[in-house]
Amino acid sequence: MALGYTHSTIAAAIQNPSQHILAQNRLAAFSYQQDSSFYGLLAKQQQHSPHAFIDQPTSTPRAPQQDHPIGYGAFGVVWSVYDPRDNVQKALKKMSHVFQSLVSCKRVIRELKMLTSFEHDNVLSALEILPPTGHSSFHEIYVLTDLFQSDLHKIIVSAQPLTADHVKLFLYQILRGLKYLHSARVIHRDIKPGNLLVNSNCQLRICDFGLARVEELDVHQPMTQEVVTQYYRCPELLMGTNHYSYEIDIWSVGCIFAELLSRRILFQASSPLKQLDLITNLLGTPSLSDVRTCAPGAIRHVMKGAKKQQALATLYSLSPAATHEAVHLMCQMLIFDPAKRITAVDALTHPYLEEGRMRYHSCMCNCCQTTPANGGHKVLHRSDVALEPDCAEPFSYHFENDLNSLSKAKEKLSDIVYRNMNHSVPLTINPRSAVYKKFSSSTVAQASELPPSPHVWE
Repeated sequence: MALGYTHSTIAAAIQNPSQHILAQNRLAAFSYQQDSSFYGLLAKQQQHSPHAFIDQPTSTPRAPQQDHPIGYGAFGVVWSVYDPRDNVQKALKKMSHVFQSLVSCKRVIRELKMLTSFEHDNVLSALEILPPTGHSSFHEIYVLTDLFQSDLHKIIVSAQPLTADHVKLFLYQILRGLKYLHSARVIHRDIKPGNLLVNSNCQLRICDFGLARVEELDVHQPMTQEVVTQYYRCPELLMGTNHYSYEIDIWSVGCIFAELLSRRILFQASSPLKQLDLITNLLGTPSLSDVRTCAPGAIRHVMKGAKKQQALATLYSLSPAATHEAVHLMCQMLIFDPAKRITAVDALTHPYLEEGRMRYHSCMCNCCQTTPANGGHKVLHRSDVALEPDCAEPFSYHFENDLNSLSKAKEKLSDIVYRNMNHSVPLTINPRSAVYKKFSSSTVAQASELPPSPHVWE
């Protein structure tokens, strides 16, 4: 896997047939709208070709790839789809059952607001939100984004070699994107390898904001513990804390850091209780001060029996690339007390990431590089740019205060869709597509496929 702008073979090397169900017929799930009406459909454009153009492009269109599902989770299904406007494969996320409850509707609105407001090279944003095909179909939302060929999970479990340079480059981009999100006062709450998209040039973006929320400043306001995939869940969540902040994302990054080095999940347990036991096996028994915000039953659980000693030296055995600097940074992420856990800002200043920063900004970033109009390699054009920029302003969630009914929430969603119909030729779902039935029936993950719920402490 090459770095920078040298061609890479990531996508081919990591293909997993079981995760890529190819459609039997080559037809896209998109068609053009003839006008800008909210519910417009152009069935006429399908008479001769499933990829009919209103205006033929000036360049010769390439043969589109088959549209096919590439992932799904608790809140949505993602397909690789062909955009006939520019002949490019993109990602289409379908959010189903949007109006099932006011809570689910607010979650979707929050995610859409984030996807349409974030602007950062290492954070996924929406290219477009597709309008529904009619009033009866407005129970689903479709979001178009850039397509990334892979994600860190697929890379980690593949036979694709990962060098120390790859690890540094990926970790730098994760923390760079996380610094931006945290500066916007957003806690992601589900940082895991599968939510870190990677393309063939090793560029990485954080995706899936289905669980993300704004920081809760009131420490007495309870927050849900139904967040973060279990393997990447921090001790305070496992131990029933009612309030948490950005530190839960940093713990997840520490787990991913170790996984990149060893190609194995650091804390892989079958239940939340066993997950906590694995953590104490590595970090040792915490002090009472370290777990002061946790549930009393959880504190008794970790304190019972003989006191466990730290075994952090075992981190050096993760990989030959687990150098002193690597382990030092990892240990600052994997700390019981969230108040002592390193921040994304401070982690980015760690010596371990110097090479990753230099490589990223020498040939990959858009902040201090530009691509000439005639193509070719990127060239340096700025020296005074902020290498790890913050969000211009905190993410605002005050719109949620007015969403006290499903009708108001539906009105707000309609407004978001309208405001993001900024393309001169908008797209709509094409019901004549050969994969339309498969697309429309694709569902989110079932309860049996989701991580175990948090343990209920006394």
